[in-house]
Amino acid sequence: MNRQAIDQVTGRSWTTRRDQKNSRLEKIKCFMKGRVLPTDRIVNALESILAPGDQVVLEGNNQKQATFLSRALAMADPNKVNRLHMIMSSISRPEHLDLFEKGIARKVDFAYSGPQSLRISQMLEDGQIEIGSIHTYLELYARMFVDLIPNVALVAADKADAEGNLYTGPNTEETPTIVEATAFRNGIVIVQVNEMVDRLPRVDIPASWVDIVVQADEPYQLEALFTRDPRLITETQILMAMIAIRGVYERHEVQSLNHGVGFNTAAIELLLPTYGEKLGLRGKICKHWALNPHPTMIPAIESGWVESIHCFGGEVGMEAYTAARPDVFFTGSDGSLRSNRAYSQMAGQYGVDLFIGSTLQMDAVGNSSTVTSGRLTGFGGAPNMGHDPRGRRHATPAWLNMISEEGTIVRGKKLVVQMAETFQKGDQPTFVESLDAVEVGLDANMPIAPVMIYGDDVTHVVTEEGVAYLYKARDLEERKLAIAAVAGVSSLGRYHDLSLNDQLRSDGLVAFPEDLGIRRTDAKRSLLAAKSVEDLVEWSGGLYKPPAKFRSW
Repeated sequence: MNRQAIDQVTGRSWTTRRDQKNSRLEKIKCFMKGRVLPTDRIVNALESILAPGDQVVLEGNNQKQATFLSRALAMADPNKVNRLHMIMSSISRPEHLDLFEKGIARKVDFAYSGPQSLRISQMLEDGQIEIGSIHTYLELYARMFVDLIPNVALVAADKADAEGNLYTGPNTEETPTIVEATAFRNGIVIVQVNEMVDRLPRVDIPASWVDIVVQADEPYQLEALFTRDPRLITETQILMAMIAIRGVYERHEVQSLNHGVGFNTAAIELLLPTYGEKLGLRGKICKHWALNPHPTMIPAIESGWVESIHCFGGEVGMEAYTAARPDVFFTGSDGSLRSNRAYSQMAGQYGVDLFIGSTLQMDAVGNSSTVTSGRLTGFGGAPNMGHDPRGRRHATPAWLNMISEEGTIVRGKKLVVQMAETFQKGDQPTFVESLDAVEVGLDANMPIAPVMIYGDDVTHVVTEEGVAYLYKARDLEERKLAIAAVAGVSSLGRYHDLSLNDQLRSDGLVAFPEDLGIRRTDAKRSLLAAKSVEDLVEWSGGLYKPPAKFRSW
């Protein structure tokens, strides 16, 4: 019996997804002009296209939000659209959670929920929302090609032409990944655009991947998430930055890296042209970056420290600057930045020597999490970049410097640095006996505790007290002692036996500022290459155009 005969006997169709897609699109054909949907028909279209239980991707990472589409979805009739399974990088806007209160959506898989972390925690407790998993960015993208394949994708772009070709501009971010996962498994791709034009600056996504284009009633939301005002950098953060540069970057010859967002890492960026230059480190460290276009990177770029930066996303106000520095940034023929969150996460995982970030809590063995009691924040990309990718095979001096065993077959390790003050705002200790995440996981019936970065991946811990070289620890007990030695007067640090510090220093497990040739009194704001946003604008030659809320002049 041939294949066709078998299919006839079994009655199996191999085009069910395609047939369903065509059937749904047929329902809105009367509204459409080619691929273009009138703005005022978006709610009608969503109510016609979406089916109960659909897996729906709503674009919204921690910067770029498909705001018009998220508002439209929240306006849908729950009697027509319900029990959706939302797939979202970031739960950032009120209407994202309104979907669940109204019954439009029931389940969510996400990576980050910073602005809505308190509300989602309460809704989870009240049984209004079901969480599939809290993912890393790459993990969520990967599952879109495996078992979280979207039926419908709601994404945002800057411009479209009449045929449906898209221009995403500096903030391409995760749009291509979402669209590809949907389009090539016969899902429906709906794109909000800021404007329709006759000719695009460049084509970032071809029309054949797109089903519906709708011009939004206002531009999509874009947050200046990676801008840090140098005026707010403290002397403690400057001291920690000096410790990181001297005790980690210089010691291990770190040339390729990713910085988490925060004032600690902003201080490092602003010390490179001053403190780093004084140490003679230009050309030896910090040359290649996987990083958003942080405004605090401008002095290091202008001083010749930086050779390349690949960006996860853009940053408000940095558009003209990145366009004017094509030797450093990845830009298109139109001159604007081409960011890509999935590619940059991959670069941050496999292509760099070091990840340095911060956390809200760390336990005695180095496990850390931003999920705390009453706050379900999520992780974003930190776990992707904050771990040792065991598939790596290329060697660099920094990677090789992590080899701690002997033998004919050995391997290096990525530097994973956790940089945190011993106490957070409100006198909340960073170092704790047990992570809140353990209890949160139990209360939410999660199969595992929502740990952000596991302790066995962490190679260094930097605090205002010094640096712990965890990769040198021979066992769990030494790891605990090294962390306690830099934990300050937190509960872990208070009970640490100070008489052990000399041996820890001798064994190379801990270094305090004086061991690194750093005087605490030298940690002054005068070391910063820029002391205000105004200084950053001056460094950029006027190319950086900061949002109004950062202007103090």
